[in-house]
Amino acid sequence: MKHNALLLDFGGVISKTLFECHDDTERYFGLPPGTLLWRGPLDPEGDELWRTMLAEEITEREYWRRRAAELGQMLGRTLEARDLIGATRGDDPNRIVRPEAVATIHKAKAAGRRVGVLSNELELFYGREVLSRLTILNDVDCVVDGSSSHVLKPSPAAYARALDALGTTAERTVFVDDQPRNVAGARAIGMTAVAFDVRDPAASFREIERLLEM
Repeated sequence: MKHNALLLDFGGVISKTLFECHDDTERYFGLPPGTLLWRGPLDPEGDELWRTMLAEEITEREYWRRRAAELGQMLGRTLEARDLIGATRGDDPNRIVRPEAVATIHKAKAAGRRVGVLSNELELFYGREVLSRLTILNDVDCVVDGSSSHVLKPSPAAYARALDALGTTAERTVFVDDQPRNVAGARAIGMTAVAFDVRDPAASFREIERLLEM
């Protein structure tokens, strides 16, 4: 059956990860280069807390809560995950959007595919004002966010909400996420799922386009 829809996670897939933006974060907070040593999927062996999250002993939200708290303690102030994202985006939130994501989304739309975003904490991490300035969100057909609904991936209900919003079925949808648990959850309900590799975004987007036959 031909796929007619693309469903994307936001953080890590459409936007760069905070791990890729450590230089920006260090400059923003006036820290010496190389201060931030935790690198998540870029160096799982060197990030014990990330491995704890992958083992599902803590949630992704808890991972970022702890990292923000650690940095805040270093700086003598209270920080949240949203503050870390603010440090990377500067005056324009579009600067952290992957060019490859923009190209693939536009290509999918031009080919007649439905495109949606399914995120667990989009507004929670970015804030409503920042989201209003993210151009790429105007180019998709729907945005389903668990920030307020608390219906989160990998719950089947989260995927069901997104499929309803897209007006399609699991079998006809390509789903993309950088978290293994969310990829597994999508496959469990019948979606074709791509495990996004933040170390090689271009290769992941090529695979997405291949699956969509674009």
